[in-house]
Amino acid sequence: MDKLLNENLPIYMQIMDKIRAAIVSGELAAGAKVTSVRELAEDFGVNPNTMQRALAELEREGLLISERTTGRFVTTDTAIIDQVRKEAAEKIVSEFLQKMKGLGFSKEQIEEFFREIDMSDGFGEAM
Repeated sequence: MDKLLNENLPIYMQIMDKIRAAIVSGELAAGAKVTSVRELAEDFGVNPNTMQRALAELEREGLLISERTTGRFVTTDTAIIDQVRKEAAEKIVSEFLQKMKGLGFSKEQIEEFFREIDMSDGFGEAM
């Protein structure tokens, strides 16, 4: 998981985004135990209170579950993970479309762009 942060967004939100991405990508598997607040704070180079806030927000979203005696775990509810993955994909597509429109592409040109590009890049084979 990439642990580099920038100064343009609140740190706890950046941490949430990175952990959320690790969960939806499968890097942090459903049911996996999450590293302790103190260790994660050290890894990210942030105050433990900042890390605690990020993890608490992810719990409110339902991505993390806290068990008093054993720590935090990634949810085993794959419907929640799938929904968050879908929302992340929709955000990426929306941002992409806005950038393409900003470059002057019409809807038809964007569709043609996808027909013409090699979709196997990064996937190993065509989709």
